[in-house]
Amino acid sequence: MLCLLFTPAGADEDGADDALLGIGAHFAWIVFDAIEADLEAKTGRKISLYGKNSMLGAGCNAAIKLAKQAAENRETFGFVCCPLSEKEVKREGLIVHPLALEPILILVREDNPADNLSSAQVRAIFRGEISHWQDEGGADKPIVLITCLHCKSRPGHWKTILPSPDNFRKTRLNVNSAATMIQRINDFSGAIGHIGSTWVFAPDDRIKALSIDGLQPAAANLARDAYPFFRQLSAITSRTPSADILELIRETQHGPAFRRVARRHELLPLRPQAQ
Repeated sequence: MLCLLFTPAGADEDGADDALLGIGAHFAWIVFDAIEADLEAKTGRKISLYGKNSMLGAGCNAAIKLAKQAAENRETFGFVCCPLSEKEVKREGLIVHPLALEPILILVREDNPADNLSSAQVRAIFRGEISHWQDEGGADKPIVLITCLHCKSRPGHWKTILPSPDNFRKTRLNVNSAATMIQRINDFSGAIGHIGSTWVFAPDDRIKALSIDGLQPAAANLARDAYPFFRQLSAITSRTPSADILELIRETQHGPAFRRVARRHELLPLRPQAQ
């Protein structure tokens, strides 16, 4: 996996020295990568994006570091998959530009007979109060809990399941990347885990997302506060972003290309579409 803790080497050597440079978390990178051509057409500038398969947490930290490096001759922005606290935003000298709410999928192997759990059942499983699928009318298999508790000091994200790492079952597999999360769920027929809805599954993944309280992890259910597990995707900049960086972010927040990506991944946009 690619761990982005600094500006990638070679970014200034491949013709991108005058590009608008963005770095951050994989799940937000998915959005920007999908609309890169539209953003370049809107701004008239080359855009260089880094963040594919970033280690969870490291991508958000890299986004903050790069956003702070903005200068007149270095136009940069970051993108994060976790909300930032007001304290962190103030300390780092950032502006947060909200993009969308992303459902967090609760995943099991596709051969698991469960298709729906209540939010109370999910939280009881993650706490360890329910440790066997048979306890919930399922298969005679122990529950293998897979977690990825990144960005522990930041609000939101997996904390919509349980608010602190201390609340999670002690006997669990904690991974540090989304790809490893998927691999481990594939490995164990009794596994349960979580991932953002922008993750693109491979054809051979033997995984399905559960409905929660009878509801799909969908934008419409987020809009009416009915689906309980989600996080916020955002762009971040320094307090003095360039005009082209601001244009890029405005187009992401309001443009039709972003709306198409949001519909594809069941994201709930947080800014109205431009008329």
